[in-house]
Amino acid sequence: MSRLLLSGARIVCPYTSIDSTGDVLIEDGRVAAVCIGKSLDVDQAESVDCKGLVLSPAFVDVHVHLREPGEEHKETIASGASAALAGGFTTICAMPNTNPAIDNSRLVRWVVDRANGTGIRVLPIGAITIARQGKVPVDYEAMVKAGAVAFSDDGSPVMNSRMMRLALLYSRTLGVPISSHCEDTELSANGCMHDGAVSARLGLPGIPASAEEAMIYRDLSLAAETGGHIHIAHVSTSGGVEAIRHAKKIGVRVTAEATPHHFTFTDEWVAGWRDSSTDRCLSISAYDTNAKVNPPLRSREHVEAVIDGLVDGTIDAIATDHAPHSVLEKDCPFEEAAFGISGLETALPLSLELVRTGRISMMKMVSLLTISPAKAFGIDHWGIEEGRDANLVLFDPNLKWTVTPSALLSKGKNTPLIGRQVMGRVLMTISGNKRYVREELKAKWKQH
Repeated sequence: MSRLLLSGARIVCPYTSIDSTGDVLIEDGRVAAVCIGKSLDVDQAESVDCKGLVLSPAFVDVHVHLREPGEEHKETIASGASAALAGGFTTICAMPNTNPAIDNSRLVRWVVDRANGTGIRVLPIGAITIARQGKVPVDYEAMVKAGAVAFSDDGSPVMNSRMMRLALLYSRTLGVPISSHCEDTELSANGCMHDGAVSARLGLPGIPASAEEAMIYRDLSLAAETGGHIHIAHVSTSGGVEAIRHAKKIGVRVTAEATPHHFTFTDEWVAGWRDSSTDRCLSISAYDTNAKVNPPLRSREHVEAVIDGLVDGTIDAIATDHAPHSVLEKDCPFEEAAFGISGLETALPLSLELVRTGRISMMKMVSLLTISPAKAFGIDHWGIEEGRDANLVLFDPNLKWTVTPSALLSKGKNTPLIGRQVMGRVLMTISGNKRYVREELKAKWKQH
């Protein structure tokens, strides 16, 4: 019998509205007891002194790129699952922009089978169109029956409005969301960063905010007409946030996500080294390809609007858009580099920055990483409750650590945080009988 007592943690659980110190007993992969405000007396159990640590439900990520099949040099389902556990996630939704694309029920089942044994739930998102080419619809019903929890051509926008309308009609019938990568490619053209003062200074072609906003307006209009569920992926612009806010007020069935990099970094990060107190570029000697992402890192006013959207509930969830790449795909001229940031293992410290600056509470942050994304995608998930499977994360909100390639379990080391110190780290993730335990926690481990 496996028994683990987590003693004296700050338990933050949005499912039960608990934010208090207490003990939790895990037995054979399930929550055996929760005791708030006093200690549990338990014999024959391992125990961990959790004073100063936060215990919450494990995180849910509705936007992850696992690259398998076809690009295993960037990431595999197994390596992505390891990175997820290290970041506090026990449920992740795998985007279909693989090679081949996840565009049929056979490949949906393949992803589900491939994820067995990883210790976490990997839920496939199916492509909206065959090969993500925007021309021929997939068999939505067969893919849902095989295990698809949503549909998206992420990485490529669905430019054909008729096709997006059809997908939203199926969304209404099947009860799954359509996750939209909102980008008008005629407006984004050959851009590689946000169109603004920084792109002009660096001499790089820009992607205007209107490229995202025009498509958000279209998709919201189609969702209003069809009654389908549109989920706006990686919102990055002030106009996009405002459009979603208005759509929710008039009853459009819309949910939205924001990434840690879009509410933390600005387009100044593209230029290289920065003054941390002002976020201003100190040198343009380095065009940091690790800061190249689509949609691009925006200017400060857009970042503030995204944060406001998280604060007031316009944006429902934090999602990483974890997009691992090999060194070769980033170690090249900026305009030629691949878009994407590896984000599973740094999501917590970046999200905690919103708590430290007083923008959101700890409870709100945990909600944005757990119950809110689960609800948005209709995914079963649960809190810290007796009798439930143990899906928990224990983290130190004040632990400082330096992000290095060796510190990341993902194959993708492509983050602009490399070499920088962040605050807040996952020390343990429990997914049923599977445990990820960081070395820093082992000193607090005791055997009774």
